[in-house]
Amino acid sequence: MAEISAQQVKALREQTGCGMMECKKALVETNGDMEKAIVILREKGLATAAKKASRIAAEGYIGIYNDGKVAALVEVNCETDFVAKNADFIAFANEIAALVAKTAPADLDALNASVLRDGKTVEDVRVDLVAVIRENMTVRRFARLEGNVSTYSHGGGRIGAACNFAAPIDAAAGKNVCMQVASMNPTYLDQKDVPASVIESEKSIMMAQMQQDPKFANKPAQVVEKIVGGKMGKYYSENCLLQQEFFLDETMTVGKYVASEGSTLVEFVRFERGEGIEKKKDDFAAEVAAMAGGNN
Repeated sequence: MAEISAQQVKALREQTGCGMMECKKALVETNGDMEKAIVILREKGLATAAKKASRIAAEGYIGIYNDGKVAALVEVNCETDFVAKNADFIAFANEIAALVAKTAPADLDALNASVLRDGKTVEDVRVDLVAVIRENMTVRRFARLEGNVSTYSHGGGRIGAACNFAAPIDAAAGKNVCMQVASMNPTYLDQKDVPASVIESEKSIMMAQMQQDPKFANKPAQVVEKIVGGKMGKYYSENCLLQQEFFLDETMTVGKYVASEGSTLVEFVRFERGEGIEKKKDDFAAEVAAMAGGNN
């Protein structure tokens, strides 16, 4: 019997999406024959993930965990909104969030290799779930906050927000700030966090726009500079959380609201499912051609 190397197991896993142990068993059973091993895995229903892996997973669910001291957000993607509402899929996302809070994995690879349940890793459980649900899914990203934390889930797991405060804050107030994050989608915490390169770029754009506007043609340089300063103030109020107008009281900023609750905001995280993922457009002709060209 041929000795099965780690490289062979890895190669089979990359082709099929199956767990390491299943791949090794299949290779042992076929004496190292890769093609026969793939057939065995497919026959057992374990290679479903491989057949689905090329599909774009842009739907999904934001799993959330919060015990008051540690909060975690995890984005798990799938192909359809129908699966995003599946109870097992949602439970999987929330279970991973709890694991992130407990173990603080260094990165996504470490998370996927972490034991989730019954001795199986996150990746193993993902593969098993793909085989059952028969739709591609991926664990895309996670975030972990530790301190005085609050969380909020919006739209059935479409958006998740978490905030970390310097001092304990009333639960309702903490949720309000998280709702602000979810609804207003700030880019930065504070205006001092905006990179100098971004500020210069924004100012350049504003100057170029004003140069094309006849009403600013004869304005003195100091006046133009003052106008740009005002426009930058608006930029900060739109993009920086602490400078944003508080959605429940337009007379104060979020920073002032948090201060009125006896705390300051240290950091925030906002995940929206599928953001940045380009959904694959259906090409019926290409799909038919692909089906005609293959036997599986």
